[in-house]
Amino acid sequence: MEIIIGKTAGFCFGVKNAVNKTYEQLENNTQNLYCLGELVHNEKIVENLLKKGVKTLDNINEIPNDSNVIIRAHGVEPDTYHRAKEKNISVIDLTCPKVTKIHELAENFAKNNYYIMLIAEKKHPETIGTKGFCGKNSSIIENIEDVEIAIQCFKESKLSNIAIIAQTTFSVEKFNTIVENIKEKVDCNIEIKNTICNATAVRQQETEELSKKVELMIVIGGKNSANTKRLYDICCKNCKNSILIQNKNDDDLINAIKNKYETIGIMAGASTPEESINEVIEYIKNIGG
Repeated sequence: MEIIIGKTAGFCFGVKNAVNKTYEQLENNTQNLYCLGELVHNEKIVENLLKKGVKTLDNINEIPNDSNVIIRAHGVEPDTYHRAKEKNISVIDLTCPKVTKIHELAENFAKNNYYIMLIAEKKHPETIGTKGFCGKNSSIIENIEDVEIAIQCFKESKLSNIAIIAQTTFSVEKFNTIVENIKEKVDCNIEIKNTICNATAVRQQETEELSKKVELMIVIGGKNSANTKRLYDICCKNCKNSILIQNKNDDDLINAIKNKYETIGIMAGASTPEESINEVIEYIKNIGG
């Protein structure tokens, strides 16, 4: 049995930075420390942080006055910062630098009277944060079906220019398809900024290539992680035996390994710690051995 592990599997820079700095905060302060939303989409890490005193709440209004709040890598909308100041909450901002760059781009485009089309998942926390920086003259496009509505809103805005930006973890293939669709349907100046994180693009490409070579493809990551689900979708297109698991105890892994595959590929989402990946590998080796 051959196990091939993706070189890009596991923590991206933004997540690694957020996790490391959160643990640094815990060394100095365990009192009144909150995280606005799950720090990462990984149950093990969230549970461990809770044991150490980091409480997770989803809204800044739920966090007590005079507390300390961690802004996770996804970032937040501008109003969250304003509300934190009003409540005398100390902000520990761990927004991924690449997300911050998108916020800056959005603000700049809005100030220069561009209609912003944000290609992203509508309910993703990063998208919600970025939309706050885009202003009222903007639309979120998740699927091709959203393009017509966005174009109609652009026309109603009476603006002359369009700016296109993207969620950092969006599908590269889907982004390109949507952009081409927009270009076909409007005749105006369009500024296109492919703000998909390079690490995301490389990971998706490696997943594409790896899933074509193996009999079983295993994707490790949180079931509510958008980038992990995207990797799984890529695998399903190329490998009929593809599974998405959170850890070594997942029933899908236990059942899959019973089939004794000769080649197994492993890829992990950006919020999956190395420890979880290694545990899955050891489990497979023990069963296969």
